[in-house]
Amino acid sequence: MERVTDWLALWRELHEAQVRSWEADRSRASDDAWRGRARAFAAGIAQRWAGSDSTRDTIARWLDAHPGSTVLDIGAGTGAWAAFLAPHASRITAVEPSAAMVEVMRETLAAAGATNVEVVARPWPEAQVGPHDVALCAQAMYGFADFAAFVRSLERAARRHCFLVMRAPLMDAVMAEISNRVWGQPYDSPNFQIAFNALLQLGIFPDVVMEDTGPWEPWTSASLEDAVAEVKRRFGLPERGEHDAFLRELLGHRLTLVDGGYVWPPGVRSALVHWEVDRGRG
Repeated sequence: MERVTDWLALWRELHEAQVRSWEADRSRASDDAWRGRARAFAAGIAQRWAGSDSTRDTIARWLDAHPGSTVLDIGAGTGAWAAFLAPHASRITAVEPSAAMVEVMRETLAAAGATNVEVVARPWPEAQVGPHDVALCAQAMYGFADFAAFVRSLERAARRHCFLVMRAPLMDAVMAEISNRVWGQPYDSPNFQIAFNALLQLGIFPDVVMEDTGPWEPWTSASLEDAVAEVKRRFGLPERGEHDAFLRELLGHRLTLVDGGYVWPPGVRSALVHWEVDRGRG
């Protein structure tokens, strides 16, 4: 009989591996990992958001169909979501612990003329906020080891609806192939596929909307050696080890040489997972 996957346990396991990777990354080794990176991150979002997409359209339509709704934006980052949703909501509370992100967020909100957004510079769930009609978390849930506790915190904060925007790695992506080889399963980090199954495990049956703008901009590496080093950092592999020959062969085959550098094939899309809050659950 095939073993049943404990998706909540897998989320925690991959979160812990991700934390080890972050701790080994000297560029993140500070009290604020986004210091020096927040503006570049904001520029990347602006580029990706040049046109409309099904993820943003779905949330905006929900708010338009429920006029007067309030939104809690957890891990609000650069404020892109808060600024976008401000015309569709009566009030937004944007919770963000990074001082670097908050600085950029205030500029984003000012540029958008979003006067109905309150910024709370605190981590979630320690931030003291009242109930809102909607709880939104876009790409900020990966820092929570206990996915079940995170979902419960969302449902306590939301009167009506929860929205999660998450990375959805392609199952034939390079990182999936490496993860299969190194860890025996195709998931290299917490993501949509694990979260969706974890929600089912919790008795939540969400709707899903895939972002219709296609895969994200692919990664680039200056050399194959840099690509191998990046993989080893993400997987916590030693400088020399049993997977070296496999990694060099795979990356040499799957990456494309362009203008002296190497471009990874597209590997990630974005997914929106959302559901009505059931006060009788749990």
